[in-house]
Amino acid sequence: MIVERSTHPQFISNTFLVADGEGGPAFFVDAGGPVAPLIEAAERRGLEPTHVLLTHHHYDHICELDALLARWPDLKVLISSRERALLGSPADEKDGASARYDTIEAGDATSFGALSVRPLHTPGHTGGMLSFFVSGDEQPGAVFTGDTLFKDSVGGVKAPGHTTYADLRDSIMGTLMELSPETVIHPGHAADTTVGREWEQNAFIRVWRGLDPEGAEPCTALGEPATLVLLGADYDGGTKAWVRWADGADDIVPGSKVERGP
Repeated sequence: MIVERSTHPQFISNTFLVADGEGGPAFFVDAGGPVAPLIEAAERRGLEPTHVLLTHHHYDHICELDALLARWPDLKVLISSRERALLGSPADEKDGASARYDTIEAGDATSFGALSVRPLHTPGHTGGMLSFFVSGDEQPGAVFTGDTLFKDSVGGVKAPGHTTYADLRDSIMGTLMELSPETVIHPGHAADTTVGREWEQNAFIRVWRGLDPEGAEPCTALGEPATLVLLGADYDGGTKAWVRWADGADDIVPGSKVERGP
C-alpha cells in the first residue's frame, strides 16, 4: 500500500494520497493541504486519482480541495450526508464544473485496485465523522481517523457540528480499538501511530480501560467550574482536557481553556 502524506504548516492537518501500487488507481483522504507535493507524487508514480474521501467538513480538512479539482476535474468527492449538509455549496458546483459531490456512509465499502475501503462512523468531534479503514493483500491494514483519534490524544467535542463525549468515547473504544493492534492509524493531524500503541499508551484510553485512575482536581473550564479528570497531551504540542461539569456530564476541551485550581 502506498500512503503519501502532506501536512499543513499552520493547521498541522494531514492530506493523504493512497494507492495499491505504482501506476494504478488512487484516492485522497481529506484535502487540507498543501496538496502540491501529493499532486507531484501522483504524477511521479503514475497514479490515477479518482476520489477524495472527506472525514468531515471542517476548513482545515477541505481548504485545498479546489486545487485537487483543478488538477483532476473528474474527481468524485465523497463525504457523509450529515457532513455534506454542513459543507455548503462548493465553488466548483456553483461554477458548473464536472466534479461530483456525493455521499458515502458507514458500510458503503468501495475498492481501488486491490484496496478495499470501509467507512466507519466515528462521531463525537462532528456528528457525521467518518474514519476510513483500508485493507488489501497485505495485513493488517490502515485506518484514517480524521479528528477522532490522534497519537497520544483524542478529538475534542466542542468544535462546530460536534456531538458528545459519549459518542467520541464509543467511537474510539467501540470501533477503532476493535481493529487489529497492528493497524496503522493515519490521523487527521500530526504523526502516525498504531491501534496497539494507543491501546497501551494513550492516556485517555488507559483511563477508559481502568488502568489509570480518574483525576479529581477542581478547575475552571471554558469559564465554568468543573473537575479535571485528565490533562493529556495533544497533537500540536499543547494539551487536551477531559473535564466533568457540575451536573456530571463530561467533555473533551482544549487544555488552554482550563484553569487549574478552585
